[in-house]
Amino acid sequence: MVATVLRLRYRLLGNTLARSPWQMVGFIFGILGALWLLGAVVAGLVAASILGDLATARAIAVVGGSFLVLGWVLGPLLIAGTDAMVDAGRLAPFPLTRAQLMAALTGAGLAGIPGIVTALAAAATIVLWVRWPAAAVSALPAIAIGVLTCVVASRLVTTVSTGLAGRRRGREIVGTVMLGLVIMVGPILTGILGVLDAAGDLSAQIGRAGAILGWTPIGAAWAVPGDVAAGRWLSAVCKLAIAAATLALLWAAWASALHASSGTRPARAARVAKSGALGLFGGMPTGAVGATWARSLTSWLRDPRYVRQLIFIPLFPALFAFTGGIHGWLFSVSAVMVALILAVTGYADISYDGTAFAAVLSSGATGRADRWGRVLGAASVGLPAVTAVAVAVAAIGGTWDHLLAVLGGALGLLLVGYGASAVSSALVVVPVPAAGDSPFKTVPGQSVASGLIVFVVMGACLVLGAPASVLAIVAMATASAPLGALALVVGILVGVGAIVAGVTVGGRILDRTGPDLLRRVKAFPL
Repeated sequence: MVATVLRLRYRLLGNTLARSPWQMVGFIFGILGALWLLGAVVAGLVAASILGDLATARAIAVVGGSFLVLGWVLGPLLIAGTDAMVDAGRLAPFPLTRAQLMAALTGAGLAGIPGIVTALAAAATIVLWVRWPAAAVSALPAIAIGVLTCVVASRLVTTVSTGLAGRRRGREIVGTVMLGLVIMVGPILTGILGVLDAAGDLSAQIGRAGAILGWTPIGAAWAVPGDVAAGRWLSAVCKLAIAAATLALLWAAWASALHASSGTRPARAARVAKSGALGLFGGMPTGAVGATWARSLTSWLRDPRYVRQLIFIPLFPALFAFTGGIHGWLFSVSAVMVALILAVTGYADISYDGTAFAAVLSSGATGRADRWGRVLGAASVGLPAVTAVAVAVAAIGGTWDHLLAVLGGALGLLLVGYGASAVSSALVVVPVPAAGDSPFKTVPGQSVASGLIVFVVMGACLVLGAPASVLAIVAMATASAPLGALALVVGILVGVGAIVAGVTVGGRILDRTGPDLLRRVKAFPL
């Protein structure tokens, strides 16, 4: 059964790569990167086995293995998203027991590039113990448990984050929280390493960290050979038991998550909307622009794919404050980064509409009215958010003299982004996750080319926003209030001009190619 699933996985992979040359290029680069990483790890382990002592070998094995487990949980989510080629949802229609399903998914995880590289790198740690034969022998079951822990923990996190373990609102909350943790993991690790380095000899601190991690679920399996080599048999047995218990608990938790996703829970009664309640549609101006404005603003406030952008706005100042302090340059210009993210969020608005875009076409609204409504909806959220971040950062950091310059650069970037998105969203259709999907889930049809489009739009925003940005930088460098005010005026004027031009051009494109856009949207499995 597992072999059959693996054959199907490789056949799907082959068909996907044969259909898309860009995905083939990305796959080849992925293999080359994995081989380079594997070679570097093996070379480091060989050097450590020749030049290092037992304490060094133990620290490398435990700390490296612990980071490997964490990498399996967080790394794939951060870099490429969850592999949706073989998952529980796709295998659900087949007559598989839960144990068979879990075995198939575990095998698929081990058979992918990350699984193969992990297994080979873990097996290479045996070279650390060649001087201690008993430790080398004990490393075999410990390595097997460690590698399986990586895969099962990753599958558990995937099941929860993709929403198989709860209702839609729960799925959205879990995915958003996990995305926040992924964003903050880099600064947290940087801070931890900084504290260790400040505390004294870094190698000694890493050794002490390894001694602690060896008694935790993420490091116990990797500490077993080192204890055997040191003659600490009781400690080795206890850590092997911790590792085995961790794997068993993860397996049980994964089984429970899959059971919760099987639809056995009683259905919740549907909520009945109050008669006559129109929400934002009742308060906006009538006509095509007003209706589109209300629909766009509703999406920004309720669609999780847009709401996540708003939730993470406070994370950027916190991130820069953590890494550079509240008096750092990056913290003082946090509003500019927020503006850039919000500016390009709508670069493929019609893709987020999905097949509901048919209602826009059938309504008879002109392309220009649609463009204005979407710009107004995004601006109703983006302008207050960017302004609030700029003012809050100036208040916290005491940089009121930079406020006008920061606002000029940020608002200029935000407004030209709305203009660029008014054109790009009338041209570009890309596969996007559904409204209730995890932010980490890889959408079928994604390719390297489609992933690069957002960077093209971002580059256009940076170029169009350059006049205000340059003035803002000069104003901050020279502490010139008049230049800061000029940057704000230029940013607003250039931004408004970009919006008018973008709405005009994008509206004409939409009028001409609307049906073709709908056809391309329907071609993706949204």
